[in-house]
Amino acid sequence: MEQMTEKETYLRERYGLALERIRGIRGDRTVPAPFCVYFEKTAEFLLWVDELRGKLESGETEGYTLAQWQELNHAMYADILPEHYGESYGNPAYAVEQLGEVHGRILSFLYTELRALLVYAFEGRLEETVVCLELFIEIYNRFEGETLPEYREIQQIVYWFASDYSDLFVARRVREGIDPELDFATNIIMESDLGDLRYLYRYGEYVSENELRMASFLNTLSEEEIGAMADTYTEGYRIGFVLGGKDLSIKRTVNIRYQLGFERMIRRAVENFAKMGLRPVIYRAAVSTLNKKQNLRIGYTGGVPNKQFEYDHRADQAIYLDRRFVERKLGVMRTTYETYRQLAAWHAGPAVVETFGEAPFAPLANPHSYHFSQKQQQLETTLSNEAAQLVNQYIIGKERSFTIIAFPVPEIGEQFEAIFRETVKINTLDYQLYRDMQQTLIDALDEGVAVHIEGRDGNRTDLTVALLERSDPARQTLFENCVADVNIPVGEVFTSPKLAGTNGTLHVKQVYLDGLNYRDLEIAFADGKTTQYRCANFADEAENQAYVFENVMFHHDWLPLGEFAIGTNTAAYAMAQRYQIADKLPILIAEKMGPHFAVGDTCYSWAEDTPVYNPDGKEIIARDNEVSLLRREDASKAYFGCHTDITIPYEELGRIEVIHADGSRRALIENGRFVLPGTEKLNEALDAL
Repeated sequence: MEQMTEKETYLRERYGLALERIRGIRGDRTVPAPFCVYFEKTAEFLLWVDELRGKLESGETEGYTLAQWQELNHAMYADILPEHYGESYGNPAYAVEQLGEVHGRILSFLYTELRALLVYAFEGRLEETVVCLELFIEIYNRFEGETLPEYREIQQIVYWFASDYSDLFVARRVREGIDPELDFATNIIMESDLGDLRYLYRYGEYVSENELRMASFLNTLSEEEIGAMADTYTEGYRIGFVLGGKDLSIKRTVNIRYQLGFERMIRRAVENFAKMGLRPVIYRAAVSTLNKKQNLRIGYTGGVPNKQFEYDHRADQAIYLDRRFVERKLGVMRTTYETYRQLAAWHAGPAVVETFGEAPFAPLANPHSYHFSQKQQQLETTLSNEAAQLVNQYIIGKERSFTIIAFPVPEIGEQFEAIFRETVKINTLDYQLYRDMQQTLIDALDEGVAVHIEGRDGNRTDLTVALLERSDPARQTLFENCVADVNIPVGEVFTSPKLAGTNGTLHVKQVYLDGLNYRDLEIAFADGKTTQYRCANFADEAENQAYVFENVMFHHDWLPLGEFAIGTNTAAYAMAQRYQIADKLPILIAEKMGPHFAVGDTCYSWAEDTPVYNPDGKEIIARDNEVSLLRREDASKAYFGCHTDITIPYEELGRIEVIHADGSRRALIENGRFVLPGTEKLNEALDAL
């Protein structure tokens, strides 16, 4: 056995003392009801995790059968699964019902935060485990007094936990993004027998039927088929550097993000990236509130045991988010990036495998969940913006790139395999064919001063998008010809609109954004800035506005129109209609199925000064707008840290027309069909329906 370091010995001692104290909580009735039940149940969970840790460290789990692994995995997540959530302390509503308004919410937070110990057990992260156990004990001790503690007393314990241990949790998160030596997931991918599905359970993530069936399905594919999928993904990444005029040879690492079940493809991708001189950096979606961003999952992930649970806890940072904490977190990030400056400089950016096909999720409002105050909303926005600036300082925006590709999961339905193979075809459509047709669109768009978009059949869109002026038409263009590189599949031309003169209303009957459903989403613009917004998800109008404000506006009072694009992937649209899966497609594909509009930053944020060229050699000059130009004075005024694409499907599209300086107009699309000469072939997939 290797000799433990002094720190490890110290942590083991603290761990043992904490467990001894927690064992004493079982059956201890010194805490008044109903709190004794809460603390006893939570203590039982913590001791169960300790047993799990012992089994993992001893290697006992290596001999588990698939059935044993499945039983263990279910036990890890059973309490928060939908069928048990109504009586789980992880549910803020239940916690408040049982423990009262004063203590229920914050004890629900504690219960939720402690669930991260499951992951720490699998990764062997003892220090994080120890400090979480000590947090539990400290809060328990406050309930042993003659009177119940005030909310403020418990809130302050949580506050100083978050502040004091930012050095641990936040610093670790920064390292996870740039240090290939943190290789927990990489080792599973590269060393496991992927034909033995037990490997899926070695992560400690929730494993649903999606992950099991996906891994099983990929195991039926030939090496050639797996290679084609991986090659499309990694080659798109490489081409992104080429078209962006960026030097990939100076980079050493690439961040790979994926969902469990795709390991055969990811292993091949790791091998492909190695030939480019890149090592994988693969980190898990955040499990601690200190590193989460609302209910978004950024990193590799298993199944989601309960989306409502994650949505209910999306704003738990409200417990401790203030100006002092923001400064503390940014300070830790800055110090950590400075410590690992070289690793950050070597990082090339993310390569993302998205999935789609999960049952659409329409969250229920939980009044007992934490919500940001107006001041905290502003602070969260400030933190997001300043953190983005900090990242850009060390992982330099003009030197990095990315790629994103998407595949369906088995939950999409009985026709999963057919849809999967159809998606592979869409991801590998004829590059040159789309390039040429899209260039025809761009040539027409470049002749205009604005574009007018109008809906039909109940779609209330009536929006005029202003375009930048070209000073040298022979060498300049306004729209990027997007083929299969950073955004796979092919199929869009896009620009950063001129804000002044961009006016009107954007409306879509139904859309899914980041997994959330919106009905009758409507946003008004004046000079390129949002002025009003609403949806029809809830009976209460104020609730509708709050939903959009939180999940589309990301707590900003207004956002600019950062992108206007025309999607050309009619084959993807036809697939969606044929299999009736339009409501399940990710924005990566959905944005190619009609015009789309992004609220927030431009597509070129943090890299506006880097020249970008189309395949025809013309420079794309529309990389800025009036807001992003403010970066030259104050970057905090130029960026918003969000970019949300909203697509109008072809069936809701009445007209897209270019407006010329003399007032004349030229139609590109009418009644959902391409009418510009040279683009008619795009209608073939639509007509086949």
